[in-house]
Amino acid sequence: MGEARVLVVDDDEVIRQLIAVNLQMEGFEVHTAVDGEDCLDQVGKIDPDVITLDIMMPRLDGWVTATRLLEGESRCRGRVLLITARAQEADQRRGEAIGVDAFLAKPFDPTELIQIVRRLAGPGELDHS
Repeated sequence: MGEARVLVVDDDEVIRQLIAVNLQMEGFEVHTAVDGEDCLDQVGKIDPDVITLDIMMPRLDGWVTATRLLEGESRCRGRVLLITARAQEADQRRGEAIGVDAFLAKPFDPTELIQIVRRLAGPGELDHS
């Protein structure tokens, strides 16, 4: 199958690079986006297997972006992992209602991030329809 493609979406450059470097060291092909609009622009071009998505971003936040990704508006077949400082139970329920595949609270353990991305990128249904 080759390397799984991951699109890392976060408006904070330091966090975006931290996630990207950790995933690259594990052999993932990593692309980055600075916000939700950038993410939606790139999804059709790179066809990611997994999208790590921050919630609090300018222009288009993670909630709207995840909804658009999972409703098929962007033709996304990848899995969505929300990575956010907003880790309240209500946020997790909202993510589940949208249909995100996993939720990781900031600050996060890079080992846990890698385990979740590996699981999401592994074999199995990637169709959200």
